[in-house]
Amino acid sequence: MKFNAFFISLFLLFASCNSYAAEKTVIRIGVQASGTVDWELAALQDNSPADFQLEIQHLANSEAGKIALQSGAVDMIVSDWIWVSRLRATGSDFTFYPYSNTSGALVVPENSPIHTVKDLNGKRLGIAGGELDKNWLLLQALAGQEQLDLNASVEKVFGAPPLISEQLKHNRVDAALTYWHFAARLEAQQYRQLINGKDILKGLGIEEDVPSLGYVFKQSWANKHKQAINSFFNASKLAKNQLCTADTAWTKILPLTQSDDLPTQTKLRQRYCEGRVEHWGKPEQLAAARIYTMFRKLSHNQLTGQSEHLQPGTFWSIE
Repeated sequence: MKFNAFFISLFLLFASCNSYAAEKTVIRIGVQASGTVDWELAALQDNSPADFQLEIQHLANSEAGKIALQSGAVDMIVSDWIWVSRLRATGSDFTFYPYSNTSGALVVPENSPIHTVKDLNGKRLGIAGGELDKNWLLLQALAGQEQLDLNASVEKVFGAPPLISEQLKHNRVDAALTYWHFAARLEAQQYRQLINGKDILKGLGIEEDVPSLGYVFKQSWANKHKQAINSFFNASKLAKNQLCTADTAWTKILPLTQSDDLPTQTKLRQRYCEGRVEHWGKPEQLAAARIYTMFRKLSHNQLTGQSEHLQPGTFWSIE
């Protein structure tokens, strides 16, 4: 009898453990292959969070991520809140929680005569992305304050970030407006950052740090898994802080940076850590609404869609 009681107790213990494991919320997150989100997720998983389980799916690019999210293949991606607001205006219930304040930058050779935005007049400018790249739109607005029509006064070269970097290195363009991590790699090779996305916004009267990228997911899905989702966001913030303050944590993810030289690794870490979201509340969200209005005007509704205002519910609130 004692023998049977032992096995019954053991069985109940295993059943209890399996029941606990089954209660974990699975978060299927789609991330761009070789993207910087991978750094944070790698550090996060080292902490073994108790109430959720990550399933990471690597995707080819940001557009593949949007397709995967909308089709239900993943629960969450990293994207921008302008896109979220546009979807909400059509009846979708996607929402956004900030991931990073880091934005793109305008980079020139160290010995370049270009020291201000006005100095771009008559120059060849490489632009990562296309005509609707957000930094490009904002840079035009900033130049416009000094009566410079940047769209008409520079020779524009659009392309993917790696191509733009090569164009700059081979002197085929005089300056490059590119994504932050490509700009950081150029800085490590003695190129000079002229201005970044935050500075452009400050020049346009936006003093608050408004996150450019964030986790995007369905509000209806998140409402069913609030505890796990909030736990994931807290763990994400902790992981980012560890990468920025603990050398051991940073060393572990170095292979993901795809960089072998210390200057590049150091610059990548510096720029990555500058993107930590320190404040996210009413002031930043009101500033986002002002930025939305700018983008609507600058893109002639192409970026935002027809909605005049940032949609209610665009930003997820941790309760």
